[in-house]
Amino acid sequence: MACVERCRCCADSRRHSSILYNILKSEEQAGPGPRRGQPGRGCSCGSQRRVALKSPQVACKAASAVLVKTLRFVQNVPCFQELPLDEQLVLVRSCWAPLLVLGLAQDRVHFETVESAEPSMLQRILTNRRHGEQHSPRGPAPARQHHGPGGGPHLPSAGEIQAIKGFLAKCWSLDISTKEYAYLKGTVLFNPDLPGLQCTQYIEGLQREAQQALNEHVRLIHRGYEARFAKLNVVLSLLRSINANVIAELFFRPIIGAVNMDDMLLEMLCAKL
Repeated sequence: MACVERCRCCADSRRHSSILYNILKSEEQAGPGPRRGQPGRGCSCGSQRRVALKSPQVACKAASAVLVKTLRFVQNVPCFQELPLDEQLVLVRSCWAPLLVLGLAQDRVHFETVESAEPSMLQRILTNRRHGEQHSPRGPAPARQHHGPGGGPHLPSAGEIQAIKGFLAKCWSLDISTKEYAYLKGTVLFNPDLPGLQCTQYIEGLQREAQQALNEHVRLIHRGYEARFAKLNVVLSLLRSINANVIAELFFRPIIGAVNMDDMLLEMLCAKL
């Protein structure tokens, strides 16, 4: 409720502001308006605030090391190696982010974020006008880049980061063992429901085997195995909320820049890690 009130106050202050707001309003009316149901760009709701890594050198290095270990794990799975390369790539492109987050949890990687300052209205106006003056109609169209609301890189929101941290905290609270992590990764890796796969029955069988192995291991080790198995299934369900674009922007965009993440995954998959 307080968040909604702040948004209204923010809107009221813009409504009664001076020439600066009128200039911005005229430019917004000239372009495509926001879709109904979407929050305004200037909304100060906490979950929508853009954040960045507090120590990017440390966090990005740790995430990169986990990615290498993750792909090494995938490469060492014999059943995965039996698949055609294009099938392998479909699986890796789909599951690299959930596998990475599982790896971050397994290695207990901690990271902190700080709020990134949003550009002011005046900065947005001047930036947009400067871009319009620099790009002459005679020249070639500029290459399209992935930008956020302020014209800069699309930084993750505080809500998206909280989802990742919530998942890590859940894993740590369960004290998941090495074997349990391995079976969870196998279940995530062998997803038969992905478009473009040809060996769906084979992959579905591999996923079933990973789930059965997890169930048997939990039954052998834990007395209350049914509750434990249910909690581990909750972990798998939470992985569905992990956005691969958020992971890439947070941990890898500062390193690889404009390099396509899929291209990097293909290169790493074909390399001997």
